[in-house]
Amino acid sequence: MANNELIFQDDEFIVSKTDTSGRITYGNDLFIQISGYSEKELLHSPHNILRHPDMPKLIFKLLWERVQNGKEIFAYVKNQTKDKNYYWVFAHVTPSYDNFGKIIGFHSVRRKPTTEALSVIIPLYRSLLNGENSGGLNVSQSILDEQLSQSGKSYDQFILSL
Repeated sequence: MANNELIFQDDEFIVSKTDTSGRITYGNDLFIQISGYSEKELLHSPHNILRHPDMPKLIFKLLWERVQNGKEIFAYVKNQTKDKNYYWVFAHVTPSYDNFGKIIGFHSVRRKPTTEALSVIIPLYRSLLNGENSGGLNVSQSILDEQLSQSGKSYDQFILSL
């Protein structure tokens, strides 16, 4: 198993689009390159083809709840490549609308996270994942709520302050 970290440049952006069920409808060249999959393999595949096992399910639950309700979200995500390497991103995910205001998909622009942000996120995600493994999403949610309470910030304020 590879398990090497891949890093992209500060001025590069990974962009993808999905339909409302999370199937990939577009990926820019960097998305395709860093994923290790061909464009053909990615298109129409579920975006969670890139989900790394170190990622807490809670983060994706929050992400989907937000965007399906027409709101944007920022989140740190660890993705896994086809050959089992990984890369971290700071994602900004927004809903996409048709001319009638109906959500028709989701758009994600991801940039390289800072080392300082990851020094907070990695242990937090480890804690959330341990909570999920021992007691499910409710335990993970309680851990996140406690972290936010201690910081005195909402989820958005906390994430954007890193």
